[in-house]
Parts: sequence; structure tokens; C-alpha cells
Amino acid sequence: MPSARINGIRLHYEDTGEGEPVILVMGQGAGGRAWHLHQVPALVDAGYRAVTFHNRGIPPTDECPDGFTVDDLVADTAGLAEHLGLTPCRFVGVSLGAYVVQELMLARPGLVQQGVLMATRGRTDVLRAAMTRAERALYDSGLELPTPYIAWIRALQNLSPATLDDDPEIQDWLELFEFSPQPQGPGARAQLDLEVPAGRLDAYRAVDAPCLVIGFADDVILPPRLGREVADAIPGAVYQEIKGCGHYGYLERPDEVNRVLLEFFGDRPSLPPSIGLSALGDCDLG
Repeated sequence: MPSARINGIRLHYEDTGEGEPVILVMGQGAGGRAWHLHQVPALVDAGYRAVTFHNRGIPPTDECPDGFTVDDLVADTAGLAEHLGLTPCRFVGVSLGAYVVQELMLARPGLVQQGVLMATRGRTDVLRAAMTRAERALYDSGLELPTPYIAWIRALQNLSPATLDDDPEIQDWLELFEFSPQPQGPGARAQLDLEVPAGRLDAYRAVDAPCLVIGFADDVILPPRLGREVADAIPGAVYQEIKGCGHYGYLERPDEVNRVLLEFFGDRPSLPPSIGLSALGDCDLG
């Protein structure tokens, strides 16, 4: 995995394919490799160049244990795009990565050709604030939960009822979660301090890049109503909701997500079939 010195840190990235560039920004506590299971193959097959990276805080990118801000993540994303000579280009983000793309469209509008925001929000409500406090408290307690318990919790939080009720499928997911634990270092802890401040929905009325917001119908981490608020705030934004998937919708229903994504980009390719979960290997999950 190549790396570049961006904003004083060592940032690791992957650059795949040829054609018009798409930069994909991953969510909290996960590496950019998660995009390579489904989205990168679909983009490359459609003739795009896909760039993924590990956000600040997630090894092998520098962990920055003293802390950082969303503005730092925005600057890192912009810096990588400029380092590779890709701008203006398309940006795709999920969860925290979507928030980064939203803020990038405000801070550096000239860099963004199109923006795609999956599982996003423009405010912090009571339940999301409570969830973040709980995650911080658990980390700071030093308590190490058994791996099977963590896998079960991740399944409940991130997958749809349809997946949870499918015994063979959920068995694969549980084994995957046990095999691919989430990062637990100081950089992952620093990401827990990143929250959406008040007033961002109003700020997004100034975004002028073409934008697609994708909500995942069964998402309990960031419910689709929060993403729809972002779409309503951004002038001309398109909103699409994918049924039968939770917060990991880009992994649960990848064919549908990729179809919507590529149609927004202006393509209608014949997509390759989805890759099974066993192909994940060392991919981190967002």
C-alpha cells in the first residue's frame, strides 16, 4: 500500500483502475479496504479510477493519538486528491466519511465534481449523542469484551432484520466480525471525539456540487431520516433509499448501492455479481 506525506502525517492509500477518478472516504473506525469488496470492482469495471485510503487515526495511516478534528480529515482528503492530481473529481463517503465529504464540499467546493453521501447526518440527536458517550465510556473503561459478544453486537447494530433472520447469511457475518475486529488503538479512540456540531444543516444550503444522498432503510446507527434532512438542505440533491439493509448497506446490498451510484455518475453498466463474504480477507468494515 503506497503512502504520501499529507498535512504532516503519513497517509496510506490505494489507487486502482484507469479513467475518471473517484475518491472513496470510509467511516469511523474502519480502513479504506472495505470499499474493495464491492464498490472498487464495480467502479473499475465501469471505467473509473478508484482511490481509497485509511483516514487519520486508522493504521497504517498515522494514528495521531493526541487527537484531531473533522477539519483535519477534510484537509487530508483534499490533500490526497491534490497530491495525486485528481481534482476536480467525484467523492463518495459513508457515515463519518460522508460527513467529511459534506464539509469538503463547503470548504473546497472547487475540488468536488459530484458528491455521494451514504448513511449520513447533518446534526447530532439525543440517541446519537448517547451512543457516542457510551462508546467513549466503554473504551476509556479499559474493559475488553469477549470477541463473540462484540460480533453479536456489531450484527445487531449494523445489519438489517432480513440478514439477521437468515441463518446461513448471519453465520457468515458473525464469523467475519470475529475474524475482523474493529481497530481499538488511540487513533480509533480519537475518532470517537468527532461529532456533528449544531447548525450544519443550514450550512449545507451553500453546497453547489451535484449531490446524491443514499439512506439505508434499516439503519439504526444513522437512520435514513437523518440523511433525508441533509438531502433536503443541499440544493438540488437527489435522495435514494435502499431497502433491506442496515448501516453496512454498501456491503449488505452492494449491487443496488452500486447501481444507484453509477446511475448518478451517468453510467448504466452491466455490473459484475457480488463477491461472497469469504473474499473479505483483511478488509476492515465501516
